[in-house]
Amino acid sequence: MELNLKGKVAIVTGGSKGIGKGIATALLKEGAIVVITARNADELEDTAAMFRLQGNEVLAVVADMAKEADLQHLVTTTIQQYGHIDILVNNAGGIDTFGPLETITMDQWRRIFEVNFFGQVALTNLVIPHLKKQGGGRIINISSENAEQPDPNMGHYNATKAALNNYSKTLSQNYGKDNILVNTVSPAFIKTPLVDDMLEGISKEKGISIVDAAKQFLKENRPYQVLGRVGLPEETGGIVAFLASDHAAFITGAVFRVDGGSVGTV
Repeated sequence: MELNLKGKVAIVTGGSKGIGKGIATALLKEGAIVVITARNADELEDTAAMFRLQGNEVLAVVADMAKEADLQHLVTTTIQQYGHIDILVNNAGGIDTFGPLETITMDQWRRIFEVNFFGQVALTNLVIPHLKKQGGGRIINISSENAEQPDPNMGHYNATKAALNNYSKTLSQNYGKDNILVNTVSPAFIKTPLVDDMLEGISKEKGISIVDAAKQFLKENRPYQVLGRVGLPEETGGIVAFLASDHAAFITGAVFRVDGGSVGTV
């Protein structure tokens, strides 16, 4: 299936590694021009240089999702460089603290909402006028299984992803008339630096291979994940590229899981 994204300009936040890098890879393979952004300048430029060596057109813009001035710079730079924006992929986010709810401080709650939710809202607000001006576009928000199947030791993270799902649906209702289609992709147990570190820790602690560590984790923590392996970032990228294409022109307000069956409900 040809997705025909040639010449489309896509912004991918958190695009230097992990799922964001996989999404950028998938969009580039379909001919899109991709603007990747992240906080770490060295990692971002390394990824951009790799993509350019492969013959792709990539722009790297350093930005912190918690800083509105950075987000304004990102949008302004993209428009100055290419004249338009067609696709926004709100992928940036993460978690750096774990534990029962009573151990999560209010500062940690505020920080994770700034990075995982408010930043996405702020960037979307900046991009929507450009999408409306050109007659439409795509917004694809990257959520998580945690929005629907909360992890008891990730309560603040769960809440940000549940908010993002609800926000995505509301966006789709507000801007469908403008031909701006908004969908959510919810990956889980994807090969990212965070998952790699976790599995390496289990491997060392138990004296088992990384593959066996993954199987053990899934058996103990994700019993509905029937595929029994770690997902690849490009497997999330594939559905994002499809949703960005004209083949998805009648899809909006939906959530697409890329989780190997991990969520235990329909």
